[in-house]
Amino acid sequence: MSERNPATRERPRWRAVVTVTLAILSAVVLATGTYVGYAAIRHDRPVTLPTPTGPYAVGRATFDWTDRTRTDPLAPRPGTPRELSVWLWYPAVPSGGRRAAYLPGAWNGLHFGSLPGLGETGFGAVRVHAYEGAPLAAGRFPIVVLLPGLGLAAPQYTALAEDLASHGYLVAGVTPTYTANLTVLHGRAVRATAAGNPPALNAANLRTGAAAQAGDPLMAIWAADARFAAGQVAGLGQPFAGHVDAAHPAYVGHSFGGAASLEACRLDAHCAGAVDLDGTQFGPVVRTGLGRPTMIVGSAGSCVTGVCRATDAVSRADAAAARTLLAASTGAAWCYELAGSHHFNFSDYASYYLAAPLRRLLDLGPIDGGLGLRITGVYLAAFLDHAVRSRPEPVLSGASAPYSRMRAVHCKN
Repeated sequence: MSERNPATRERPRWRAVVTVTLAILSAVVLATGTYVGYAAIRHDRPVTLPTPTGPYAVGRATFDWTDRTRTDPLAPRPGTPRELSVWLWYPAVPSGGRRAAYLPGAWNGLHFGSLPGLGETGFGAVRVHAYEGAPLAAGRFPIVVLLPGLGLAAPQYTALAEDLASHGYLVAGVTPTYTANLTVLHGRAVRATAAGNPPALNAANLRTGAAAQAGDPLMAIWAADARFAAGQVAGLGQPFAGHVDAAHPAYVGHSFGGAASLEACRLDAHCAGAVDLDGTQFGPVVRTGLGRPTMIVGSAGSCVTGVCRATDAVSRADAAAARTLLAASTGAAWCYELAGSHHFNFSDYASYYLAAPLRRLLDLGPIDGGLGLRITGVYLAAFLDHAVRSRPEPVLSGASAPYSRMRAVHCKN
């Protein structure tokens, strides 16, 4: 019996391999197509930001302000005065009008573009609670300046801003021009510059000498932005004239904005207090400390409170900076860790749909996004009511602990 040709013997095996490979590729294509289709459906599905918990309705106004006392070192054209977009959320009378758009016009450029944009809720599908130009509520209301994280814009913190406004605060959200990936001035999109968002401040370089060299001057610009915004709100005309309690502004920020809020409070003799949401501390305030009340809220495992299990050089440096700041501070300090949160859980990104690759890119934790923002809002309002209005607050003292996920950290002796 003659032996079969080896090529003939191998042919069925190759056919099997090709058949299996094609089947796997078909399954991958099908799964990918199914997932893209699912993402596209979620992209268009309406999402409502967390409902404000305070007694007031919320109004919203936007301003483009120029600080002619400062030349902007971040601008591409030398000699340009510093210009800022500021969104103001305020206590309002229920008007029954139309709610404001989340990020209208050129602000839509903050959305992920191209194919990745399908993996994010379309901004036109995000529902907010503020009413554009709603009548201001009766009374006088303290100023809170809100600063975003590096590269982000103030309106990307709408959920926290609306909640604070519903508790009777004038919340001025400042978008730092040429540092934010995008801001809008006079209807025109303005992008970041290399000077405004230096590579040295990337997360991987955050505690190198280059980062400190770049971070401290930028911190000074942001702190000046915050104080300028507070002054502008204090001097607003109608319909705000007579409704602004400008005696003791407070400063709140996330990430780099949190560090800048501490520095702004240090420089403002009238500051009532400052809040740092998961921000590595920079600038002179680390060495001098604060003489006003301070609240630091870290994400799970973060070392920004100075109390953590530091596992690398960056986390050890973060912890050291926080300990130095708190040891030098003479004001009361409250520190917390929000279980299940990661760095971007303090922004609106926590509220709407993001496909899995984008969630990993943006570092969002497993906590329900809306719940995390509601918890943060409760502690923000409690701190500000205590620092600005001198109200006793059982939430801060621990007498009332409505959320077990917010763990008090004993960060100061």
